Amino acid sequence: MIHGPNLPEGARRVPYEFPGVPDHRSPLRFLWWLTTSQRRRVVLGTLLGTGWMCALMLPPYLLSRAIDEGLRARDAGMLFRWTGALVLAGAAIAVLGILRHRTMTRVRIDAAYRTVQVVTRHVTELGAKLPRRVSAGELTHLQAGDIGRIAQTLTITGPGVGAVVAYAATAALLVRISGVIAVVVLLGVPALALAVGPLLGRLHGAESRYREDQGALTALAGDMAAGLSVLNGIGGKPLFARRYRDRSQALVPLGYRIAAITSWVQALTACLPMVFLATVTWISARMAADGAITLGELVAVYGYVATLLVPVSAFIEGADDLPRGLVSARRVVDVLALAPDSAEQRTRLDPPPAPALLHDPASGLAVTPGRLTALVAARPEEPRNVLERLAGYTDSEASWGGLRLSEWDRTALRRHILLTDNDAYLFPGRLGSAVSGSTGRGDQDVREALKSSAAEEVVEALPEGLDTRLEDRARNVSGGQRQRLQLSRALLADPEVLLLVEPTSALDAHTEATVAARVSAHRHGRTTLVVTTSPLVLGRAEEVVWLVGGEVRATGTHAELLDGHPDYAALVFRGDTEPPAGPTAAPHPEGEPR
Repeated sequence: MIHGPNLPEGARRVPYEFPGVPDHRSPLRFLWWLTTSQRRRVVLGTLLGTGWMCALMLPPYLLSRAIDEGLRARDAGMLFRWTGALVLAGAAIAVLGILRHRTMTRVRIDAAYRTVQVVTRHVTELGAKLPRRVSAGELTHLQAGDIGRIAQTLTITGPGVGAVVAYAATAALLVRISGVIAVVVLLGVPALALAVGPLLGRLHGAESRYREDQGALTALAGDMAAGLSVLNGIGGKPLFARRYRDRSQALVPLGYRIAAITSWVQALTACLPMVFLATVTWISARMAADGAITLGELVAVYGYVATLLVPVSAFIEGADDLPRGLVSARRVVDVLALAPDSAEQRTRLDPPPAPALLHDPASGLAVTPGRLTALVAARPEEPRNVLERLAGYTDSEASWGGLRLSEWDRTALRRHILLTDNDAYLFPGRLGSAVSGSTGRGDQDVREALKSSAAEEVVEALPEGLDTRLEDRARNVSGGQRQRLQLSRALLADPEVLLLVEPTSALDAHTEATVAARVSAHRHGRTTLVVTTSPLVLGRAEEVVWLVGGEVRATGTHAELLDGHPDYAALVFRGDTEPPAGPTAAPHPEGEPR
């Protein structure tokens, strides 16, 4: 196995610490990179594949000698000698076949893992840019189908080369028997491949279009699943379900066409070799009857032709696998071609020496340090864009303490300015570890963060408390519980600046009031910016910024904006300009969540 440059000799394992730098200039170059990255194994597979295919020609030759020199000559010694050689050849073929199969399986596994690693590494480098350029559904389709096809394509490096050598060896053996038969066989076998070629071309074209449409459909399904709660909330699920059904139905005719072409390809690949074999057998039998060739040579010709179908099948499979692999490699290359933000200017590591102003010139937002600020807007994408600029996810003129955020090293900036939203990923595993993440905090700190997000009752209700195992995306807890766990993780990170997107959207009013009060107390004296339209959270904010059209319209306390801006009141109270009974601008008394 090939090692990364930093791996010690003998560190032979998959996945790799360093999978290499892929050549993504074209799909073919990427496949060639996968091949040369494990050149020793590929060469071994080629040698074993060549040896196995050439060894397949031994039994017909040995059988012909046993017939001519043993049976026909009535020489028992020669008969036993050639029969023994035939048994040994069969054993050698079996061993070579096992070794070839094992080696090519490792070639496929290496290619698949290496592709997964380079794609994962690149996706990680893209960071927040990825969701805006590649959907989760597209990545899922790439992982589920394309990587397997790429790995399968590398199989042709062994049997493909072996088929060429075996074909040449068979030609030499046939010429020794009869030039006429050699010409018929050597011209007829390529004719079989050419007969299937046009159908394979049509099949690959149809499959390419089908995979592209299927990838888009998978992306739509992934996006629908991720936003199902939102679609339910706005009543859009039937509309999107109908759209998905219509697009899915539109694929059916193309799927039927692919099935029809595939059936013809399979029929021809099964029928034509048999017809060809029967034709050669008839010609050989006529020559044997005329005395042009011996009976043993007749059997040898039959065996050679039958065995030659193996390399011919390898040719056809390779012709089928290579275009599919190129189409799948195109998807991988397109992802690898996405360029991350330039890191040349991102060299700043240390935060400002004192609490500093966070400023976004594009919107006019200035976040006062050490305060809880709320950001309100009618269109969710407007505050989200502001927070992505303030978190340094996108290059902009946004600054912290007068220093542009685009000059910061990304990793360092994440330690000081943390952006979290209500769909932040929770990895499977122990609940305490899922909340603490990479902070290294103990269970006591975790419990304090859980209390600050009103999530302690979530842990108490679980059978094993902090040791409870969370499923992927914490699917074994409710949406509101999951949201509070996500908030606990953000609070435990304790950054200088915490940016929250709708942290209480899935909570009932009583729990929401408790979370607002506890987060305000937990973050007292630290800079916190919350995107929300909840009156309960807005009432806890020390300053509220109203965003209209992506720009700051007004700033003040929640009560001041309610009094001076009817449009703001209509937004916050969903069209009802009269505030609900009870205080919303004043601090809400803390209570226990339900």
